[in-house]
Amino acid sequence: MFTLDCDRAYLYAHPERELIGDEQSRYQAALNERARGVPAQYITGHQEFWGMDFIVTPAVLIPRPETEHVIETVLALTRLGRTGGQECPPHTMRIVDVGTGSGCIALALAKELPGAEIHASDVSAAALEIARANAARHGLEGRIEFHQTDLLAGLSSDFDFIVSNPPYVGESEEDQVQLEVRRFEPRSAVFAGATGVEVIARLVPQARAALRPGGWLVLEISGTIASPVQRLLESWEEVRTISDLQSIPRVVRARKPHQ
Repeated sequence: MFTLDCDRAYLYAHPERELIGDEQSRYQAALNERARGVPAQYITGHQEFWGMDFIVTPAVLIPRPETEHVIETVLALTRLGRTGGQECPPHTMRIVDVGTGSGCIALALAKELPGAEIHASDVSAAALEIARANAARHGLEGRIEFHQTDLLAGLSSDFDFIVSNPPYVGESEEDQVQLEVRRFEPRSAVFAGATGVEVIARLVPQARAALRPGGWLVLEISGTIASPVQRLLESWEEVRTISDLQSIPRVVRARKPHQ
């Protein structure tokens, strides 16, 4: 499909089709890259997330199905507000995706919440270039305001949701991470420091300052850091850890106290 720039139906409909000339060279080059460990997504330049096709390059983390639990958590909390489980704010909902990378979280939320004001931050200019390209190809460039900054530095406050898939792998766990992740995905998007909670430990107080009273912080985590993250959120309300389909702690949500 990648070599011929076609869909799966075309391949099934034309089983007699043979690769010729440049096609064969392109196919072999892709195989060679994959054989040395390059993720298929970096070879093809694409990855699906939340039913959307995203451009990906080695400048950004490859979107993964587990991160869709972040979207599900935010949408569940917004539905709770609309059905009276919490006071629904009379203002436009403001959301910021911290460390947006490819933009997958911000774009998925923009798609699902057409009335929301969406912001996305990343310290990497190269990552923001990819995120902006993804926003443009999905017709959402006018819905998202991008910021090149470290976490929430310089951003305005009064957000209803702060969401993030931050680096959360400890350097001590490096040998447990897939080789292709260690070798090819951006290290700064994977490893947070010695323990894995360093970035989250910086983000939590910033988020508390930037959220409206009653606003939500939603983070992707791993089972390894679930307990330390819970301790960082001890003074927050309605803290809950949500597991993925493999029963691994994957998302933590916490509400900023009203007072």
